[in-house]
Amino acid sequence: MELIGREEDVSSIRAFFDGAGVRGGALLVVGEAGVGKTALLDEFAAGEAKRGVRVLRAAGVQFEAEINYSTLNQLLFPLGDEMASLGPDHRTALRCALGFEVGPVPDRLVVANAALLWLRAVAAETPILVLVDDLHWVDRASAEVLGFVARRLVGSPIVFLVACRSGERGFFRDSGLTELVLSPLPAPAARTLVDRRFPELAPAVRRRLLTEAAGNPLALLELPSALDGDQRADFTTLPDVLPLSERLQAMYTARVRGLPERCRLMMLLGALGGTTGLARLRTAGGAACDLDDLAPAEEDRLVRLNAHRLTFRHPLVGAAVVEASTERERRWAHGALAEVVDAPERRVRHLAESAVGPDEEIAAQLEATAQVLLRQGDALAAVTTLTRAAELSPEPAGRSRRLAAAAYIGADAGGELVTASRLLGDARRGGSLETHSLPAAAATAHLLINSDGDVTTAHRLLAGAIEAGDHGFAAADADLVEALLNLLLISWYVGTEQAWHTFHDLVGRLTPEPPPLLRVNAAVFSDPARATADDVAALDALIDTVGTGEDPTRLIRIGTAAVFADRLPRLRGPERHLARTRRDGKGPARRHLGALMHLGLDGFAAGRWDEARKMADEGLAVCAEHGFRFFHWYFHYVHALVAAGSGEVEAARRLTDEMNRWAIAHQATGVTYFAAQARALAEIGAGEHEAAYQNAARVSPPGRLAPYRPTALWAGLDLVEAGLHTGRRAEAAAHAVALSEAGLGALSPRLCLLSTAAAALTADDETVRDLFEAALSVRDPEQWPFDVARVRLAYGERLRRLRDTGAAREQLALAHEALAALGAVPWRDRAANELRATGLTRRSGPDARSPLTPQEREIAELAGAGLTNKQIGQKLFISHRTVSDHLYKIFPKLGITSRAALRDALNAHDRSDKTVM
Repeated sequence: MELIGREEDVSSIRAFFDGAGVRGGALLVVGEAGVGKTALLDEFAAGEAKRGVRVLRAAGVQFEAEINYSTLNQLLFPLGDEMASLGPDHRTALRCALGFEVGPVPDRLVVANAALLWLRAVAAETPILVLVDDLHWVDRASAEVLGFVARRLVGSPIVFLVACRSGERGFFRDSGLTELVLSPLPAPAARTLVDRRFPELAPAVRRRLLTEAAGNPLALLELPSALDGDQRADFTTLPDVLPLSERLQAMYTARVRGLPERCRLMMLLGALGGTTGLARLRTAGGAACDLDDLAPAEEDRLVRLNAHRLTFRHPLVGAAVVEASTERERRWAHGALAEVVDAPERRVRHLAESAVGPDEEIAAQLEATAQVLLRQGDALAAVTTLTRAAELSPEPAGRSRRLAAAAYIGADAGGELVTASRLLGDARRGGSLETHSLPAAAATAHLLINSDGDVTTAHRLLAGAIEAGDHGFAAADADLVEALLNLLLISWYVGTEQAWHTFHDLVGRLTPEPPPLLRVNAAVFSDPARATADDVAALDALIDTVGTGEDPTRLIRIGTAAVFADRLPRLRGPERHLARTRRDGKGPARRHLGALMHLGLDGFAAGRWDEARKMADEGLAVCAEHGFRFFHWYFHYVHALVAAGSGEVEAARRLTDEMNRWAIAHQATGVTYFAAQARALAEIGAGEHEAAYQNAARVSPPGRLAPYRPTALWAGLDLVEAGLHTGRRAEAAAHAVALSEAGLGALSPRLCLLSTAAAALTADDETVRDLFEAALSVRDPEQWPFDVARVRLAYGERLRRLRDTGAAREQLALAHEALAALGAVPWRDRAANELRATGLTRRSGPDARSPLTPQEREIAELAGAGLTNKQIGQKLFISHRTVSDHLYKIFPKLGITSRAALRDALNAHDRSDKTVM
């Protein structure tokens, strides 16, 4: 089986022994139990055997530790008993020590010398690897001989590799041997190991196992094997402390059970108390136990005590403590801890675990705690807490209601669709769930759209539950507002005016009025072209309230409202923080997707296209991990935008075709508008203006901004440009008027840029300059480099046709520089062609006097030598597109227009530089 995550450790051992002739040929590998010492030794030994090295191997055995020379016998037995190279005294002593013949007990120094001489004699013919595992269990006599040998290998073809547990040498005296400390597996390697061996684990279960195992490979492989089928699929069925497999029990539980009762009870308080301080643990122990009782556990290296905390040598020690306790002892410990912890959330958790039957008071406290946890971004803890509240609910109605709430959080924020489905089923089987339960309806809608269901059915189901609910449309009803916010997104997916009218009708019935977050989303997100100045001001006010540690759900919903008003840059910091938090294993998965979508869109608009791609890739990985089949299109869209901008036309077409196929199958008309907008951009870049026009017109017909199609704001300039190129001047002009009359400048400077540029494209010769200049004078244009560069390109093209060559060159040069930096190949090439059409030469070009950078010089020399862009990229470890971008800068600097002129131009450039010097 492949060794995962230990490549650097194997390389370190190899590097050490490659220099063994100078430093000595003995290395001691040290690590905690289960950290993978044996697997590392196996991997290294296999590699040495392939290199022709003879491997002699032994391992200390606990029940043989009292048998002299038992390990040495294991090690040397494969060499046989000839020992022809040894003198008679050494041969006799060694044979007696190894049990090959009977005689008086030999002197240990003689045995050690005999072993060393024999190994050297054998190694003279074939190099030897001496490998000893579990050194801490090696018998005393063998340990002394091995220590003697290890210190005398310098210059010999013998390498000596041994392994033992941290802090446990047994009888071995290493006398300064070099140590390699084997650390737990890094998080990516630990995850890879678990994924390969247990691919069926639910995401939350996997994260819990990874946390508990703390990178210990043995724990990573053994903990899942102790779980049953339900526990592997549903994180809410996991106990507070994970069960241990038989192997782990043998490693840890037996040691715990051998400790005095008072010591075990104090350890139990520490295991269940988590980060509870020592003073509070002492108080919780009362008369039953005290901190002083931990002395045996400290001596056995199971626990550590510092000034404030009790910690276990490994999390599995705490699990073993719980495993070794009785149910009565655990209830006592939780009850004692509930009396001393100060955090309300922790107190109610301990109360719940100490309860012996239904308790509505504790259940209500748990329900309130779940909401706190959700606001803090811990959706999975909220689900677990609500599930426990349901278990403690005396009345069936309360139990069903809490299970439905847990199911909704699991489906909406937590990303645990299997768990959500089970919880929802449990809520309904109880027979007491309200007929039109809004959490149940919202959970069902989420499960439906992420299965083979269609979004139209999900919309009808949730809207029907809202319509029929017993809430009186009170704006203070949290479940109602939550359901409406979900209906908002589903209406967006459906994409029809009927779906949006249903949503707005329900929102309009709220009394006294919709809360700000819902009202702003309903206005600015659903139909930004018709948002008022007050709506935009309300959005800005909401963004102003976003702080550090913001509730992830609220943050993403504010971000949703900000998308088409181009306010995402203001939320970049908090959303990046949310994404980082989720990568660290915290935070709700569904909100992570929202952050990645927003960051991807922001990255594209801001010209950070590599970042946009990275966010999209990460989003697709999260979708695959959690079974979010519906949300794949989010990230196909971001990839399609970047592909369109970069000129990767076939990739953009493939992605948008995939979006359309999926959308049609799930009746998600809204998704097709996104696909059409990205496709229009790709076709513009490819020069396929008829296809571009058809796709842009699909987003919104020429001459009007169709309601509830927010991407029409982004596709407007494409429709106008494609219309002009296909002879549809009237349609293009009508659409430019529609963009202008919509007053998009009030929404954002970017939309002001695009709508004013559309007007400029269709303007007469007398007004065109004023309109282009107005477009380019918007506030903070550097935030939208691609859009600004496209407008400059269009401006330069128009100026050239007006025969204003100087002004055209200025705009085209700025456009070319920006587009080349972005990697926007089709538009860059257009700008370059236009510049050449102005008669630009090196002497008149903007880069004429600019020196070549070192990388440009190297690329120019390679290109002059006849290498292709691909060959240059491979040689310099850069992409062929980057090479192309550099050449576009190099040519005007050298005053040339082709690769054939490079060699002579470089020589002339060098002579010019020398003259200047």
